[in-house]
Amino acid sequence: MQPHDSEPLSDFIEYDSEQMQQRAQLFLQQMRRRHSIRSFSDRPVPRQVIEDCILTAGSAPSGANHQPWHFVAIHSDEVKSQIREQAEALERGFYEDKRAGEEWLEALKPLGTDAHKPYLQTAPWLIAVFSKKRGGLQDDGATTNYYVHESVGIATGFLITALHQAGLATLTHTPKPMSFLSKVCGRSDNERPYMLIVAGYPGEDASIPAHARHKKSLAEIASFL
Repeated sequence: MQPHDSEPLSDFIEYDSEQMQQRAQLFLQQMRRRHSIRSFSDRPVPRQVIEDCILTAGSAPSGANHQPWHFVAIHSDEVKSQIREQAEALERGFYEDKRAGEEWLEALKPLGTDAHKPYLQTAPWLIAVFSKKRGGLQDDGATTNYYVHESVGIATGFLITALHQAGLATLTHTPKPMSFLSKVCGRSDNERPYMLIVAGYPGEDASIPAHARHKKSLAEIASFL
């Protein structure tokens, strides 16, 4: 490696083989209980929980450590109402005007989704994830960020996992186009909406599609060379 400022790795914890296997299996079992739902309770969730989950997302690896993301945590009923109104308007075009196309709509049928998104208003928290084209580590607004899409994708995965580990249910929502989120959330042209995450407790009628528990096998998703 080239010479660079560094410090010793002091917080890595090593486990023996048995512990590693136990921890890996336990985490797998925990993550298999994570499901996307579309019915949320309005029960409050402490802001500190959301803050810690966002900090977990912010610990994700990123291109040149530029951390090209911004998270807008939305608790305001007024802002949630605005988001629901604009998202549903887009979704009506997607579903009712069949802007998505027949193949896409057919693929969505097992999920039972439609243009109605009441959870955007009911859930205690929405987290809008934005990617940042420029800024660098110092957020100077000019330095180019690298591997932005990949970096924000990893951070979003961290966020979803952190919310699940905290005991919350989640849903990823990606209305097309998402540009209205920039205006509603007051973000600059340097940022692009990446995803909207709904977070809270499941509603009493929460359910998951019948095929949701089916996940591809190891042989279908991995190869070992």
